[in-house]
Amino acid sequence: MRPLTDACPKPLLDVAGTPLIGWHLKRLAAAGIRDVVINHAWLGHMLEERLRGGADYGVEIAWSAEGTALETAGGIARALGLLGREPFLVVNGDIFCDYDFTRLFGVAAAMVADPGRLAHLVLVPNPEHHPVGDFVLSADGKVAAEGEGKLTFSGIGLYHPDLFLGIDPNRPSKLAPLLKAAMAQGRASAERHDGLWLDVGTIERLDAARCRAAETPL
Repeated sequence: MRPLTDACPKPLLDVAGTPLIGWHLKRLAAAGIRDVVINHAWLGHMLEERLRGGADYGVEIAWSAEGTALETAGGIARALGLLGREPFLVVNGDIFCDYDFTRLFGVAAAMVADPGRLAHLVLVPNPEHHPVGDFVLSADGKVAAEGEGKLTFSGIGLYHPDLFLGIDPNRPSKLAPLLKAAMAQGRASAERHDGLWLDVGTIERLDAARCRAAETPL
């Protein structure tokens, strides 16, 4: 995404007059989700200066600054003190989608009732830039790391805090190994989203997001 991200963090890139992350914040607010934690590293001060407390988007933002990037799991471990002890939703800041976050309310309630369930993932059809996929979704909603018919992980997931037990909040740590371990133990589920989803990882896909934004109601 360089040179755009040399001077601007990716979540703040403009998509039809709204920063990329702003589309998430609006959708979260529309779904009734008001309390948001945003972790950041690269040019994170720009995120805080632009979004502030989140009032412009109908949410209340708490900030988790990393300094040095901690990867996904490390960043979540750092933020656990702000997230509480119940399952929480995580959304990557560099995707553009029309996923309905209210779909996860029932899943979160089920995870509270069954604390042995550690993760629920939203999967999407494989895009051209990632044809091999990531995980396999079975008819009963279980998810596996290996098998035929892999789908791509969307960057949207619901996690129980216990998934991150033992993760050092001061060292980089990847999410995939934790998810695969939960899958191997039968403690993860998933669903498929066939609507709009873009991984905004290139200038071309940023342009695609800008084109689709005008067609995407909030």
